[in-house]
Amino acid sequence: MFGDRIGGLLGAKDPAFVGMLSNGTSGDINNVNFADPPPGKREPGERSRAVAEAVGVAAKQAAGGATYRGDITLAAAVRELELRVRKPSPDELKLAEAVLEKAKGRELKGPEEVYARESVLLAKYPDTVKLKVQVIRVGELGIVGIPCEVFTEIGLEIKKKSPLKRAFTVSLANGYNGYLPTPAQHALGGYETWRARSSYLDEKASEPITAAALALLADVAKK
Repeated sequence: MFGDRIGGLLGAKDPAFVGMLSNGTSGDINNVNFADPPPGKREPGERSRAVAEAVGVAAKQAAGGATYRGDITLAAAVRELELRVRKPSPDELKLAEAVLEKAKGRELKGPEEVYARESVLLAKYPDTVKLKVQVIRVGELGIVGIPCEVFTEIGLEIKKKSPLKRAFTVSLANGYNGYLPTPAQHALGGYETWRARSSYLDEKASEPITAAALALLADVAKK
């Protein structure tokens, strides 16, 4: 919907026009204010159209000050990291198996049973996993790709420390390795940190990932 709407807002006449919208560092962001009453029933596609319109208008305003060039250079770099998996201890696994045994023969209910299943499944995971951090430079712009649902403060840190003045991060790029909270967020214990297939990397995984992103930005900035 965004691709179609932004094309119309920009007056794109070429049928080959492609409007792109990336998933940024929003692993700890929700567009629902749970302090307010539920919004009520919406028509199919209503929310998508509203978001496409709002973001499209903002994109049009930003594009108004854009300059078009045909002399930009490109560069790319990638680094593979091997990170530890958070797995249940033998005692935790035994407890999880007992919970599942009690629920045997019926649909799982509640966080205790659901996360017991996640613990049993994660126990079968390897002790470490490999993932790729990628950076692409388009002119003076740096684009970082991380295969996780990256927390906002990580994206802000990368932008602040990037040797390229303009940089942003695309989450869920080149794979899926679950939520990526910072160690401080792990200490707070939000649901995104609860051990599951949706959150299984080492509690300090954001640190080597951020360091790799900044090193790759420095690399492509020189090319």
